[in-house]
Amino acid sequence: MFIMGPDEGAEAVSWESLASLLNLPDPLFEKTLFLQGYEFSSNIYIVNNGYLSIIDPGNDYTAFMDLFALGFKPPDIKKIFITHGHIDHVGGTIELFRGYPAETKDLEIILHEAGPQQFKEMARGLGCRLTEVRGGETIELSGFEFEVIHTPGHTLDGLCLYHGPSRTLFSGDTVLPDAMAEPDQAAGGRLDHYLYALRTLRKKDIDNVMPGHGGLVPKIGRLVVQDTYEGLIKKLVGLETPWLEGAATLANKGLLEETLFYSNKELAENPENLRALEFKAFCLNDLGRSHEALEVFDKILSQQSDHFHALMGKGTALMGLGQHEESQKYFDKALTIKPADKEALVYKGMALYLAGRPEEALEIEPFRQEFTGRLKQELLKKSQPSGLSEIHGKN
Repeated sequence: MFIMGPDEGAEAVSWESLASLLNLPDPLFEKTLFLQGYEFSSNIYIVNNGYLSIIDPGNDYTAFMDLFALGFKPPDIKKIFITHGHIDHVGGTIELFRGYPAETKDLEIILHEAGPQQFKEMARGLGCRLTEVRGGETIELSGFEFEVIHTPGHTLDGLCLYHGPSRTLFSGDTVLPDAMAEPDQAAGGRLDHYLYALRTLRKKDIDNVMPGHGGLVPKIGRLVVQDTYEGLIKKLVGLETPWLEGAATLANKGLLEETLFYSNKELAENPENLRALEFKAFCLNDLGRSHEALEVFDKILSQQSDHFHALMGKGTALMGLGQHEESQKYFDKALTIKPADKEALVYKGMALYLAGRPEEALEIEPFRQEFTGRLKQELLKKSQPSGLSEIHGKN
């Protein structure tokens, strides 16, 4: 459900409260005004609670004329938060400076430290206070607290604001309801950074998305974030690429979370697909999610009890959980299939060593050879082996 501003599609629109547009009771929505962007101007959000705080001033000089016609005055604006430095999002700041130079000197502008240098110099020259953030900060806008999230990808300086009590994301161009912003290389945009940003947002409890362009998104914000994430992955592997083929491509790139995402897509359609289960299990193992990995390895072994890599994977997952004695059973089963396999012998030695049986461990020749070098430090850190190299390297 996407909600447009008043007079959908028209160029001349008016300020409206988020509460009336979303029909959702929340103090933030009741105190926030919204103006639909059009053409080369972004959506504009203004929090009105004691003073005015702007989230993206857009690029439309008439926006502030209309705002002041409602009875507000330029000095009421104390803070401007900028999601990124594109002109359609920051141009309104310049219009404020030009139109009301004597009344904008006390403004605080909050932006990422990688924001456009020319804009920063202009703002400082006009007497504004710049607060440069990196992500992870909590900032206050008109009495409401927001978490600043660095979301590079579209640009290097991309930021989102998250309001926890209402589970609302002000997403700039990082998440849009009916499109996906392209990485702007001239502004430091990169597809791999974009994936990082969406991984971060997927971990948030997001109900509502207030985007930089297009309609408002109440109640289904998580779905829109998920759709954007999927769209980004499809750009990497190809729009028509089957899920399993895409998972293999992503595994080759070392993108574990994306490999897991595509594996789950395949398993939603084919729950018993052995190859998809393998990808999922080893991704979970490598991501340190050993409990979940064990469940998937058991599904694989229920289909194929002599699956060498699943036996090895289950052993390493048990090691990751500190169940070293139990893990040995699975390395032993793997060794009945490939008695001379060096890796199985090394990991059996690791399990014995971590179980407090170093003498037995050092009787295993491959383990003893490895133990004198790099492996000793790994054991001290209780590191986990990589499973994706195994699953993808075979066949």
